[in-house]
Amino acid sequence: MNIASRRNVEGSDALTLYIVVPCYNEQEVLPETIDRLQILCSQLAAETGTNTRILFVDDGSRDATWSMIVSACDENENISGLKLAHNAGHQNALWAGMEAVVDKCDAVVTIDADLQDDEKTIIDMVKMVKEGKDIIYGIRKERKTDTPFKRLTAQYFYQLMRMAGSDIVYNHADFRMMTQRAVKALLSMPERNMFLRGMVRTLGFNEGRVYYDRTARFAGESKYPLRKMIGFAIDGITSFSIVPLRLITLSGFIFTIVAVLIIIYSVEEHVRGNTLPGWTSLAVSIWFVGGALLIAIGVLGTYMGKIYQETKRRPRYFTDETVNL
Repeated sequence: MNIASRRNVEGSDALTLYIVVPCYNEQEVLPETIDRLQILCSQLAAETGTNTRILFVDDGSRDATWSMIVSACDENENISGLKLAHNAGHQNALWAGMEAVVDKCDAVVTIDADLQDDEKTIIDMVKMVKEGKDIIYGIRKERKTDTPFKRLTAQYFYQLMRMAGSDIVYNHADFRMMTQRAVKALLSMPERNMFLRGMVRTLGFNEGRVYYDRTARFAGESKYPLRKMIGFAIDGITSFSIVPLRLITLSGFIFTIVAVLIIIYSVEEHVRGNTLPGWTSLAVSIWFVGGALLIAIGVLGTYMGKIYQETKRRPRYFTDETVNL
């Protein structure tokens, strides 16, 4: 049911919102995060009449993150905790949080625990939901806080995604608000290889956008080193596009044409009696074609691996413990 139609039935503009916060080894940032989100809850109630709850999802942390979440739940009735049995990954932690609260609220907003994304823009998101939007993307204005390397790689990533045919929102990560019906539509998707920012774009519901300045992380370390960023980019491209497979086919045609030209040239030189030892050209050709074949096999293996993971249909995560949920 659309949020707007539900308010008309109930005759009230009251909105129940859940803030889902995935956490992995975030003991340094949690105290500040809890304080700032609680201030936000008060502002949402005062400015929009929204009843706001917070769900912290512990993605198998190895530090004191879960014990801090439990303490926060004991001290604040609007805070809940969900502990996953193992480190299922950021995307699965988001999924677990949305799955846990979708039937308890009118809308869900997801935001990372480091609050580099401006939590105050959630107020604008709520207002847009009340205007009839189903999905509101939080989009950073600039990347001033990123290193030059990260800015460059991010730009290339978005360009590659667009070339691969995926219509993702530029400079948007996983900071977004979705109405209940949008979340339920997302959760109905069966795939295990998840790239949420691409999956959400396929829903087709009424969308809105809010822009904000992303700040530097105020404590702790980034949970996305280069290795994870590369893996995430590969997952994003291969989960939403078969362009790499088509490029293999195109490369095959190109190599065939080049091979035919080399054969014609070689035969012509042989007829003219200009045949020379061709060790260099032979070695270069072997290495070049061999490298191309290995790349092709790697791309095919990536897609086959994804198919293998999907056919097993294993659960995305296991819940170890919940508090106030």
